[in-house]
Amino acid sequence: MNLPENYQHLAAAELQQRLVKAKSDLKDKALILAHHYQRDEVWEMADHVGDSLALARIGAENKEIPYIVFCGVHFMAETADILASPDQIITLPDIEAGCPLADSAEPSAVLAAWEKLEALNLAQDFTPITYVNSAASLKSFCGENNGIVCTSGNAEQVMRWAYKQTEKVFFFPDKNLGTYTGKKLGIKEAEIYLWNPMFGPVGQDENKLREAKLIVWGGFCPVHTPFSKEDVEDLREQGFRIIAHPECEQEVTENADLVGSTSFIIKEIGKAAAGTKWAVGTEVHLVNRLRTQHPDQEITLLSQAQTCMCANMDRISPEHLLWNLEELVRGKVVNRVQVEEKIKAAAKKALERMLGT
Repeated sequence: MNLPENYQHLAAAELQQRLVKAKSDLKDKALILAHHYQRDEVWEMADHVGDSLALARIGAENKEIPYIVFCGVHFMAETADILASPDQIITLPDIEAGCPLADSAEPSAVLAAWEKLEALNLAQDFTPITYVNSAASLKSFCGENNGIVCTSGNAEQVMRWAYKQTEKVFFFPDKNLGTYTGKKLGIKEAEIYLWNPMFGPVGQDENKLREAKLIVWGGFCPVHTPFSKEDVEDLREQGFRIIAHPECEQEVTENADLVGSTSFIIKEIGKAAAGTKWAVGTEVHLVNRLRTQHPDQEITLLSQAQTCMCANMDRISPEHLLWNLEELVRGKVVNRVQVEEKIKAAAKKALERMLGT
């Protein structure tokens, strides 16, 4: 549903005043969760800020609160619904806030890839791992096939678990996170097969599929892939330490000083000494916020040519949030995100396997 006209041109002062009032009116009834990549005006209104899985866990832990307003993108709200109690309702302020990375792995295409592995009598040798940045139906697929979910923060731990179950891993949808993690575990380049979804099952190299210890889906995050080796070299020459998200291209993660999840980046910069210079390879809203929070350090975006903003996260405007909250005050739910029960049950199995590793 599009943002109503009467919310589109509010003065900043009125917008802020109404947000505060709506949040107060919904005390103990609604929990506002915001991802680290949200714009500041939304981030400041949140009850909790974190990465996607941490926020979903917070929602599930607050079972007495009926409404979870998830300021993020669609797959995050789906995950929150999977982990929520049956009585909780999840809303997304802008229902069109999607994720190109998640969309790069169409469930039907992943299923066709798995069927190809079955046809080659290989599927039983693979544990499927889906990055949390994926559709609920792919989490369900993993739940049904003894697979698991991972985050950027626990991908190494989860992949270690997977290799204890089978000798091979099928990782989707992020090629960079999958490859980076596999190499950390000692998987050689020649043992990693990039499944190009453009070629479909017929266009894959069957011999290399048989030889692979790790198959990675050819998806990527458009926010993290613009960073380059040249960016790393240029900023290092200027005295910056390079810290990058594992969704960045291999040429960046292989040359960075530190690589880790959003939470890892925040933690490392938070404990660094005054005067430290950081070039950060992640979303620009977070980088700008880190710069504000740590004025005693010099913090810059790793790319000097790209903005590296997540346009889908940015769709969650304070106006959308206000509309969502005021409708809840009126007793009306807009932009509910609800996963089908048959998908939810299996998806929850995959998530619980992760939580148990």
